[in-house]
Amino acid sequence: MTETEKRNIRIVLIDDHQLFREGVKRILAMENDFEIVADGEDGSQAIDLVEKYQPDVILMDINMPNVNGVEATKSLIERYPNIKVLILSIHDDESYVTHVLKTGAAGYLLKEMDADALIEAVKVVASGGAYIHPKVTHNLIKEYRRLATEDDEHEESIGYREVEYRKPLHILTRRECEVLQLMTDGQSNRAIGETLFISEKTVKNHVSNILQKMSVNDRTQAVVEAIKSGYVVVR
Repeated sequence: MTETEKRNIRIVLIDDHQLFREGVKRILAMENDFEIVADGEDGSQAIDLVEKYQPDVILMDINMPNVNGVEATKSLIERYPNIKVLILSIHDDESYVTHVLKTGAAGYLLKEMDADALIEAVKVVASGGAYIHPKVTHNLIKEYRRLATEDDEHEESIGYREVEYRKPLHILTRRECEVLQLMTDGQSNRAIGETLFISEKTVKNHVSNILQKMSVNDRTQAVVEAIKSGYVVVR
């Protein structure tokens, strides 16, 4: 199949606030390869619409009447194991995120995201990757670090020796190390650009290079691997 023949990404949007749905649809309509095939306001509608339209990605609110996003996601994954659900939420607490991801969701976005983040998330999830909002990623990493610290203290108490890690200058440039640290801090591409006084496009190029050099598929994996390897500081 040639590039011109490639099928559009088919999207179903589920959210109980009509104004929010309309805003999201306008953003998604900016992309020529996106097709919003249907939208609804309840988790039960999500199941019916997926059966009818067989979308590539479902954008799903987490808090809805009757059947909420968590219940709907769990039901969809049970029926369609390969379905890709991208959760939309106002909650950045890690307990919400881990609960949703356990149901099989491929991503978690905060409703405060900008248009570029939404578009990027849909593309990443549609291609088989995972996408978690940078602010949420930061909260998850802080919790991971807290638990890891408890494990380290336990290991030291029974005689384990602390491992000394190297910074990733052997694989990343200094600028890429700076970008990786800011990714861990939970900053979006736009915020990283403002911090480093570089364009958002340049930030995206740095992020792509980081993912390639670290042999990971998305930002979340890059941050997790960086934490595990001691490449960054969780602040």
